[in-house]
Amino acid sequence: MINLTWLKTFCYLVDIGHFTKTADKLFMTQSGVSQHIKKLEQQVGTLLLVRAGKSFSLTDAGLKLYQQGKQLLKTAEEITTSIKHDDPLVGTVKITTPGSVGLKLYPQLLTVQQRQPSLIIDYRFAPNASIEHQLLDRQVDIGLLTEQTKSANLVSTPIAVEPLVLITSSKINNINWQTLVDIGFIGHPDGEYHCQQLLSNNYPQFEHISQFKATGFSNQISLILEPVSRGLGFTVLPLHAVNAFHNVEAIKVHHLKNTVNETLYLCQNRLAFESNRIQYIKSLIIDFIA
Repeated sequence: MINLTWLKTFCYLVDIGHFTKTADKLFMTQSGVSQHIKKLEQQVGTLLLVRAGKSFSLTDAGLKLYQQGKQLLKTAEEITTSIKHDDPLVGTVKITTPGSVGLKLYPQLLTVQQRQPSLIIDYRFAPNASIEHQLLDRQVDIGLLTEQTKSANLVSTPIAVEPLVLITSSKINNINWQTLVDIGFIGHPDGEYHCQQLLSNNYPQFEHISQFKATGFSNQISLILEPVSRGLGFTVLPLHAVNAFHNVEAIKVHHLKNTVNETLYLCQNRLAFESNRIQYIKSLIIDFIA
């Protein structure tokens, strides 16, 4: 089994890139750092560093050990912290979700935090690809995705479905293909994907989002419907985002013949330690969204 103390020294050395500065950081001597690296190399049975004067480079084995060792050290730290203190109502839970569901979920979680001030909600809004990346890098505890992950390192559970809807200003009562072409499209980070899902199932003319003129774009979920409400174009969004818009009288949801739903998946890193507070917040998310 790899010695975690030697592994920590090795990872610090790779991060800092200098033996003397690493020794200072770890309150060790430079020879002590060298001894840790030598012992680690002996333990794993292969060379980890190639030294060249005061600098060094990683071998292939060293690079692999660094990448996997960082994850191992982080897991060990999380376990130690959890063992020391694992109150379900104390600590921070980091959550990232698409903006649409976040507009519904975040205020509800803030209400929980008001009741339990020691339980801190760290909430971020992001598109699917970014959420998956954050989960894989262990930057967040819980993520919601609207697509099934393909990563073997993530565990995902379907928890709800959310309809996709087409929205225009309230001045447009009837929608058809030519109307969409005429008024143009208000884009957003998931706009192309949402259009592909909904419009391809309702309009045989639809091939690609580029068939519509681009009349605007916003990456702020709460503002995407602002240009739509002013008659500057149409867009496609999950229903949660529409229900949260501040000026619903100025927009119109058009119910198309073929309904398309997005499945919401609750996702976590398979290697991450799950504290009691994370389990508690997971149960609340499922209750709030279902």
